[in-house]
This record gives sequence, C-alpha cells and structure tokens, in this order.
Amino acid sequence: MTGAPRPALELCEITAGYDRRAPVVRGVSLRVADGEAVGLLGPSGCGKSTLAKVAALPHRPAAGTVRLGGEPVRGWRHRAPRAQRTAVGVVFQQPRLAADPRLTLAALIAEPLRATGRPTEAAARVAELAGAVGLGGDLLARRPHAVSDGQLQRACVARALVLRPRVLVCDEMTAMLDASTTAALVAVVEDYRRRSGAALLAVGHDRPLLERWCDRTVEPAAASGARESAEVRSAPRAPADTPAD
Repeated sequence: MTGAPRPALELCEITAGYDRRAPVVRGVSLRVADGEAVGLLGPSGCGKSTLAKVAALPHRPAAGTVRLGGEPVRGWRHRAPRAQRTAVGVVFQQPRLAADPRLTLAALIAEPLRATGRPTEAAARVAELAGAVGLGGDLLARRPHAVSDGQLQRACVARALVLRPRVLVCDEMTAMLDASTTAALVAVVEDYRRRSGAALLAVGHDRPLLERWCDRTVEPAAASGARESAEVRSAPRAPADTPAD
C-alpha cells in the first residue's frame, strides 16, 4: 500500500520572532509534501513572513524543528549545511532589498552558482532562466537601479531557480507587481514545479490568488495567540491562467 507523499518541508512546533520575550508565532506546525503547493495566508503581523524566513533558513527559531526531505536542519544562514541551503530557493517581497545593487541582472541570477563553486554552469543557466522569466534584450546587462521592480523581481525568481531547488519559498512574491507580471511569474514557478516535482510554500495576504495557485491554504495563529496553524482550505489547484469569476 502506498503511503502519503514524503514531506519536502516540515515545520514542527516552531516558536520564532525577534524578541525571545515576545515571539511572533508560537508552536506552529506545517508540512509541505513533495510536489505540493501550500499557501500561507494571513494579514500583516500574523507571523507568516517570520515562518517563511524560518523555512528558507535565514531565521533561526527560538524553539521547534525544521526538516528538509526528512532531515533535521542543524544550522541557519551560512551555518546551514550546503546541501540544505541549496535545496531551498526563496523569493522575497521587495526585490531591491534582496538584490546587490552592484551586480548586473545576469550576475544576480548566477550568484548562487558562483557561491557554490559552479561558475562554468552560469552562462547556460542564465540564458535558460532569463528566457523563462521574460528578461530579454539588454536587460541582463543592467543593474537594479536601471530596471523596474517587476523586471528585478523576474531576475530574483530566476536566481531562486538557478540551483534547481527541491523547495521554493515565495514570501509575498507578487505583492508589488502588476497583474500581468504576477501571472507571468506564477506561471514560471508552476512550470518549474511541474517539471521538477518541487514543493512550494507561497506566503501572502491575497486569498483569491493563493487559493487558485495552491493545493491548500493554511493560516498561522495571530501574533498574540499561542495556537497551531489551522487549515482553512483544501482543494485541487486551479490552472494559473484560469480567469477569476
């Protein structure tokens, strides 16, 4: 008998925040299976972005366990083992805060390959991903100050995919984007997931978008509540290009 899909990402009883005396979330648990898309839904201040940072490994929780592919995470930020750091691709809400202003868009996309000692793959992967996210012409030679927020976020999505991660964390990825760019980038992420079987944790406050994009959505407890996440919807994911009702 076939069991449930293996969890690609598990957050187990996570307590986290920026002041140990007043954590943003307490005792939150969440599982994302291989190939599954889960939306983490809620208003500003509910702790969803803090959970995203814990899942993507930049933020160490005060308590609880994170597992990637069943293996406990034993370090955060640059202390995480390389195999775990490279297993997660992350896209944040504000691309200008996530991009080195000194780098061209081509160098930005290739940055993870160079950081992991794989520079010879850079040219081919940058060309492939630039085409996928819609960065053509001379845009790859420009620096962040010379492109729009939407163009820069396209580069950040390409950077998140360049190492072929098994888990994608998209933290308010589309919050600053217009409708056409949102649709294009959601389609890029979904195409990658269809081909790779990667898991997705998509964080946001746009309920219609997350419910159309994801297999299910969950909502973390409010910052003042010490409750486990409660599932609020479970339904098949609709196609990314399905028009809204």
